[in-house]
Amino acid sequence: MAARVPDFEDLSSGAKPAMAAALGAIEGSPDDPAVIGLLDRAWRAPRAHVIGLTGPPGVGKSTLTGALIRAWRGSGRSVGVIAVDPSSKRSGGALLGDRTRLATDPEDQGIFVRSMAARDRLGGLAGISFAAMVLMRAVYDVVLVETVGVGQSETDVITVADSVVFCIQPGSGDSLQFMKAGIMEVPHVIVVTKADMGQPAVRARADVRGALSLNSAGDGWDVPVLLASASSGAGLEEVVETLDRRRAWLGEGRRLEDARAEQDRHWLAESLRDRFGREGLAALGAALAEHADGASPFAREAALAATLRARLG
Repeated sequence: MAARVPDFEDLSSGAKPAMAAALGAIEGSPDDPAVIGLLDRAWRAPRAHVIGLTGPPGVGKSTLTGALIRAWRGSGRSVGVIAVDPSSKRSGGALLGDRTRLATDPEDQGIFVRSMAARDRLGGLAGISFAAMVLMRAVYDVVLVETVGVGQSETDVITVADSVVFCIQPGSGDSLQFMKAGIMEVPHVIVVTKADMGQPAVRARADVRGALSLNSAGDGWDVPVLLASASSGAGLEEVVETLDRRRAWLGEGRRLEDARAEQDRHWLAESLRDRFGREGLAALGAALAEHADGASPFAREAALAATLRARLG
């Protein structure tokens, strides 16, 4: 017998068991009408600023995540974290769990951390990251998505996050490598970690600023390059303030709505391609491109999937 899917009121209360049960339901029974209904309600009630944290392995993403969580909780904000881990070749599960990556108080009801396995995803995200983000976005003040750390391919974080923080380590030469890979077009905030290293961190910031001068997003947001040390706390306040400024900027006009609508379209196309392949996607034709006012991507995915199943017999 399938486990009960929490209703939206259970979820929005912030109770950890309800969130855990909801995430288990979308992973185990994604086509359940109750799951689709819950996702639809959550999609209609966005609350959080969704922040993606990305960068190469060893740069200190998890340490920075822990420091940011403490800063946000210290200011009274609730935080949901999606920590995407490398996958076990044997089981397909996450190699690292939230207990080993992040030290959080299990009694603190204002913080929820969920580890997910990237599996065969090369973009640094797990397959259910988008749905998990939508659920958490409706419950918490801040949602942080920490990617798996696979390097130059992890640019998919832009498809789930309102703001992307890219971490670079002093002395690693990452700025030149990522400039070549085009990843410098992705972040909205760049943080040089381990700023307590002193002059190497200052040089890394100068290198990154030089790399940024060769790329222009053209959206009117100037990408800041910040120095921060999660161990000493230096620069963390500036990181938090910069992200708050970014959230205020997104709130002007339709910037946030338009960016999220693009994320919805991307998820819808990718989900249908994963399930039915490129031929199935082509079979939908104009139906996929049609703009359905007020319809969540989850409701549209269910309807289009039903259409494809009928056509493909």
